[in-house]
Parts: sequence; structure tokens; C-alpha cells
Amino acid sequence: MVDVAVGADFADLTEHCAVQDPPRKPDLSQQQQAEVVQELEYQISLLNNEKASLTEQMRKLQSEIQTLKQTVSSPPAAALDCSSQNTSNPASSCTAITSSADSPSVPRADNGQYLDIRGVSDPQSEPPCTQNTPQSHNKLKSRPPVHFDQPNRKLAPAFQQALLSFCRMCSDSRLGAEVSRIADSEESVMLMLGRCLPHIVPNVLLAKRERLVAHLCQELIPLILCTACLHPESKERDQLLHILFNLIKRPDDEQRQMILTGCVAFARHVGPTRVEAELLPQCWEQINHKYPERRLLVAESCGALAPYFPKEIRSSLVLSMLQQMLAEDKADMVREAVVKSLGIVMGYIDDTDKYSQGFELMLLSLGDPSERVVSAVHQVFIPAFAAWTTELGTLYTSLIPSLLARIEKLLMHGEHGLDEHKLHMFLTALQSLIPPLFAVVLQNAPFTKRAKLHGDIPAIEVTRFPRPASPLQDVATIIGSREMLSALLLLYDHQLEHEGTTGWESLLWVVNQLLPQLIEIVGRINVTSSTCVHEFSRFFWRFCRTFGKIFTNTKVKPQFQEILRLSEENVDASSGNGILTKATVPIYATGVLTCYNQEDDRKLLVGFLEDVMTTLSLSHAPLDSLKASFVELGANPVYHELLLTVLWYGVVHTSALVRCTSARMFELLVKGVNETLVAQRVVPALITLSSDPEISVRISTIPAFGTIMETVTQKELLERVKMQLASFLEDPQYQDQHSLHMEIIRTFGRVGPNAEPRFRDEFVLPHLHKLAQANNSQAVESKRIDIATQLFEAYSALSCCFISEEVMINHFLPGLRCLRADMEQLSPEHEVILSSMVKECEIKVENRGMGDAQGSMSIASSLVGEDAKTKFLSKMGQLTTSGAMLANVFQRKK
Repeated sequence: MVDVAVGADFADLTEHCAVQDPPRKPDLSQQQQAEVVQELEYQISLLNNEKASLTEQMRKLQSEIQTLKQTVSSPPAAALDCSSQNTSNPASSCTAITSSADSPSVPRADNGQYLDIRGVSDPQSEPPCTQNTPQSHNKLKSRPPVHFDQPNRKLAPAFQQALLSFCRMCSDSRLGAEVSRIADSEESVMLMLGRCLPHIVPNVLLAKRERLVAHLCQELIPLILCTACLHPESKERDQLLHILFNLIKRPDDEQRQMILTGCVAFARHVGPTRVEAELLPQCWEQINHKYPERRLLVAESCGALAPYFPKEIRSSLVLSMLQQMLAEDKADMVREAVVKSLGIVMGYIDDTDKYSQGFELMLLSLGDPSERVVSAVHQVFIPAFAAWTTELGTLYTSLIPSLLARIEKLLMHGEHGLDEHKLHMFLTALQSLIPPLFAVVLQNAPFTKRAKLHGDIPAIEVTRFPRPASPLQDVATIIGSREMLSALLLLYDHQLEHEGTTGWESLLWVVNQLLPQLIEIVGRINVTSSTCVHEFSRFFWRFCRTFGKIFTNTKVKPQFQEILRLSEENVDASSGNGILTKATVPIYATGVLTCYNQEDDRKLLVGFLEDVMTTLSLSHAPLDSLKASFVELGANPVYHELLLTVLWYGVVHTSALVRCTSARMFELLVKGVNETLVAQRVVPALITLSSDPEISVRISTIPAFGTIMETVTQKELLERVKMQLASFLEDPQYQDQHSLHMEIIRTFGRVGPNAEPRFRDEFVLPHLHKLAQANNSQAVESKRIDIATQLFEAYSALSCCFISEEVMINHFLPGLRCLRADMEQLSPEHEVILSSMVKECEIKVENRGMGDAQGSMSIASSLVGEDAKTKFLSKMGQLTTSGAMLANVFQRKK
């Protein structure tokens, strides 16, 4: 499963390594260097984006400076004349006087008569006025500057800029630049027409192809916008905006960006009242349009225009429109755009009554079936919503506790089957709230006011934080700058290490309420659910990496260690309810102890796993928690050496119980380990255990040997394993070892279908035949039942394999007949189905003998006729029951 919240797995960050032999350290160093390079490239991309933004801001400031120069240098008489003529068109902007310093013979390209929105994110930052030349006479007219409703918010400028970057606009091209500014006078309109018409007229003459028509429509956008902006009649303006939104039947990305850019330029020019009265109805009309591209334009428009709507409309009608589209629209791409626009709206909303609606929208979007929608929730909506709750003071008093309560409710009602999808939904939401929570801890610390940006501030280590899913989850963006974050981090580490947490309300909540509640939840999840274990491990890993090493060592680890006291008293062998058998073990091992990779950290992880293995083994407790730890860690090759170190500790342990456990764990590790490690570390350890004085230890190696046969391709390695298994089957000392034969049959049934065909034909099937034959003469009926159960399941699994005719005649059919003989006495109803299997095999062999081409055959796939095939597979489904159930059937027949 692709996790879009988040996008960070064990390999996402930093120096993961394992306990390993000295020769392997250069490999680890290379991996660390590669990870650091990757992170540096990411930081460079962020700095490039910031550089581009600063360039745009400089351009904006230069434009404003030029405008101010023009205003200051204007002749007083002209200014007085301008102020006396206050009857200008209401659609026009405020006026400015052309600078006397400008040369009349060489006018500027645009005469300063445009409102340019490129690089501008704040509605209030537009130039106060532009030049306007009325048509009736040459005297200039003015109107008051446009004002926008500013929300009562305190977002960091960097965060607000990152939020608005999700508005998809286009001003890089010639046409984009044209659309992004509105002409404001007769002269500037003529200049615009002069620039645009040469691109329009040729297309009019050639506009027979659909592509050319679409291009022509794009060229018309600046003309339509300019006219709609300046026209005195509201009815005509509405008609022009209607044309704009219906100009292109199915606008593609570039065309929608062009329209959005124009809409924002229009909004900045005319103000919130006309945006509500003229633009919003156009969006509303398209909300149920049959083409998804048109609905997508509506969704994107609501986000792009969010800063320009009146406050009341932004938190009511616009929010309701987006909520309706999120709940009803069938197109994933539309709902994705809706979620992003909702995030932008959340960045401007200040009506506290809308908190509950925002929370419900978050839950609704998190439950969306589309991964791209859920990804947008984590990238945009949750960070923006968290920023608002931070300002409201409800991030850790309401939002996070609400999600925790839902997780606890899931666990309470999940005794008969946990809804893992909902658990994933809530837990990833919590994970996306870790960066804003840490930002709150920093911004409400005792040292916050002492943070200074002057002097030598060290750069933040590139591996200090997990990679954010989006810029909005970057702690530096939330705080306001990397410099401020660096200054706060220095004080944060010093405070934790030397001054304590007294009076630090937000951090005390994390330590005294959040952590204990999370650890208690972890102890209640099913340890056998690899999905749940993985989700919580990822959460704790990101949590610890974000809050830092000092916090992890002094606040997180002690709380886990307090409840994971490693002793036999902590394991209830009779019921398996001890804490060491719970999911707390794998989540602590994989989510907390893997966060940092110094020598001490690795030693702690190795020692913990060794102690758990020893304690569980000596207590005869279930090994599920240890297995879950190995599965989770084994998924990352970085930890293979470390896990092999732990298992070797078990191989040489004085207790046979621990050695048995170690042998069992090798089975879990073999599938993910490369063949070199299997040959050098795994097989030698298993060979050592296979000659153990205790028979139980030798038997425990069989599943791991079987898995090697299933996964490895090296012939020499396979021969070594084959010889070891042959010794178990052919050595007289094992002739009466019932448990060993059970384990071998079980292993053959599991790995046989996936093993190398030659191994299956020359080794597995002949030995199953011998075991089935020997079972016919077994005197102890309970043992005969056990072997028959395992043989039946093994033959059921192998029946779908392609088997050569020779092997079918010499081994598969004779083995089936021997098993059928057992079934005749133990379970007649199963004997009927086995007889059917035997009959079908015999028919197929006879058909091949009558002239069919030589080849392989499969009972399940080569039966006579489709009806017989369907019937057989149905019977096989009934037969493949658990060994315990079959044993019960046999017992009833006694």
C-alpha cells in the first residue's frame, strides 16, 4: 500500500544501519551518503522555489516603487483636476498621473497602466492606483482603491505562500502574462489589442481544426476579461464572464490555468463585492456540468479566489459548494481539486463556528476511495486545518484527542474484526499532525521569546526531520523560516537536556497524556495484524524523529521500558496476555529503537530483541510479537545483518528452547535476505542447529530449510539443503520420529508448489509417496490420523502443479492411492473425493498413453471437460480445511 500521507518509510530518511561485520561498513557509508545527497537535493529544490518567490516579490516591490515615483512627481494641477473629476466608470481602477520624468516620445511598453498579479499572493498588496484615460476627454478620473476582507489570522507568510502555491495559475508564457494583468485605460486597451490581435486573426482564418479553435479561444481570454472588467453594464459583464467560463468545452490543464489566472486578475481589480456578484454565480452554474473538466474549473476557482471573496461568503456559500462537490462528484480529479481548495479556504477562514464542519470535511475526505484525493488531504487540507486549530488553541486540546478517541472506539468495537482501513485513516491523519504539534511545542516553550536570528545560527542537519509529504508539513514552513527553526531547535535541545519541562504546557501534554494514551492503544491492537503493526511503527518513527533524539531517549523510551520490563513474570504463558506478547514489542523495536543509528542505539535494539527472544522462549509464550518484529525489520535490508546477529545469539544459547525459537525465526528472515547472506550466515547456522543434541531443535530447522528450497536459485546451496533434508528422511535414527515427519510433510505442502520443478519431481513427490506408504502400516491410530491429515493437505496443494507423466505414474498416483487406503478406514466421505482425484489422474495418463504428446499434467487443470474441472475444484475447496478439523472428522469415525 501506497501511503500518500505520508510517503515516508524506513528508507525515507537518514542513516539506517545494522550491526554488521567491519568489512560491510563502507556499504553502509555509501548508503548514508546517498541518502544525504537525496535530502540535500530536496533542500536545494526548496531553496530554488524560495528564490523564485523572492524574485517575484522584488519585481512587485519595484513596480510599487515606480508607481509611487509617478505619483510623487505628478504636477499638482493635474492632480487637482483628477480629484475634481470623480465621475469615472465604476468598473475602472483608481487613477495615477503619468510621471513627468517619462519621455513622451518613447512611452513605456505598458505605460504603467496594468494591474499585474504575477508573483503576488496578498490581495492587499496591489498597487494603489493606475492610469486611466476616459474616452470622452483626455482628463483623468479616479476611484477609491479596492479593499479586501482580511481574515483574523496569523499564518506565517511562508506558510501562506506555500498554501497559495497549490492554486494552479499560469503567467510564464506570453499569453499568461497578458491574462495576468488587466488594462485600465483607453490607451492600455489599445496596446493590448495591438499585442493580441496578431495572434487571433490568423487563427480565425484557419480555425477549422478543433485544436486551432481551442487556441483561438485562449487568445480571447485577455480581451474578454478586460471588457468584463471595464464594461459599465452589469448585464453585459455577466454575459462576458459566462462566455469566459463556457469558452472551451473541455479545458485542459493549461487552459484552466489561463482562465484561473484571469479570474484572479479580475478579482484583484474589481474587489470582493463584484467577485461575489459576478464570478461566484458562474462557478455555481457549472457545479453539476456533465464534463468533469468544467467541474474541475469550478473546484480550482473556489480555491484560487478564496482570498478575494467576502469573509461571510468564504465561510458559508463557498464552503458549502466545495462540501457538496466532495460528497457528490464522481470524478477523482475533481474531488482532489476540491480538497486542495478546501485547504486554501481553511487558510483564510476565521469563523470559529466552522471548526466542527472542517473536522467532518477532514474525515469525509480521508475516507475517499481515491488515493489521489487522500494524498491531497495530507498535503494541503490537514496542514491548513491544523494551522487554524493552532491559532484557535485546539490542536492538542480538541483535534488530536478527537482522532485518538475514534481509534479507541475502533479497538473497542473491533474484537470480532478490526476495521483496518479506518485505523489507517485515523492514524495517518495523526501522523500528518506531528509537524504542527511540534511547531506548537516550539512556539509555546519557555525559551521562545529568547530566540534570536542574529549571530551565527548553525544550519539544520539535513537528516534532522523526516521528509515532509508537502511544503505545508515542513516544520520550517510552519514556523516561518529555517533560520528561526534552527534558533528554536538549539534552545529546545538545551531546555530538554539541562532545564527541564516545568511550565511547558504543550510539551507536558505530549509527555503526560499523548504518549501514555498511544502506548496503551498499541498494547490493545492485534499483534498478528502486520498492517496495524506497520502503521503504528511508522507513526512512532516519525514522531520520534520529529521531536528529536534527546526527547526520544528521555521521554519516549523510558515509558516503553517501564511496561516492557523483561522478565518471565511479565509473560502469562497460560493465556498469552503478557505485555511481551502484545504489539507493544514490535512497535517499540521498529518504531522507536530504529530512529537513530549510533552504536549505542544498535546495541540497544539487538539487546532488546535478544532479551525478548529469551524471555518468550523460556516462558513457553507465543512468539507472535517476536515474529512481528522480525517481519517488520526484515522488510528493510539494512537490518538483515542485525537480525542475523540476534539469531546467532539464539543458535549458541544454552537453552534448547531458545535455540528452537532461533531456528523458527530463520524461516521468516530467509525470504528477504540476499543469497550471499543465506549462503554465508543462514545455512551454516541452520546446519549447526540441525545437528543439535535436542531433537526438537533439529525439527525446528525444517521450515527454514524448506523456505530456502522455495526461494534460492544457487545450485550448490540447494544441494546442501537437499542433503540435509534427505538425512532427516533417510537416517534410521529418525525412522520413528513422528513430529519430524509431520513437520516435513507440512513443509513440503507449503513450499512444493513454488519450489524448483526438478526438486519437486525428484525429491518432494517421491518422499511423500514413501511417507504415505509407510503410514498405511502405522499401528498407532492417532499418529496415522496426524500423518493422513498432513498428507491430504500436501497433496491438495501439489495437485495444481504440472507434473511429468513419469512422476505421475511412479509417485503421485501411488501416493494418492496409499492416502486413499487410509481414508477408507478413517473418513469414507473424504475417500470418495480422493477416489475422484485418482480416477481423473488415471484417465489423463491413459489418454496420454494413447498417442497424446509427452508433457506435464496437472490434475486440477487438465481434467476431462470443463464441468469435471469445475466440480473438482469445488471439491478441493471443501477438502482444504485445517488439519485440526480433519483430525476431528477422523476422530468421529472411530
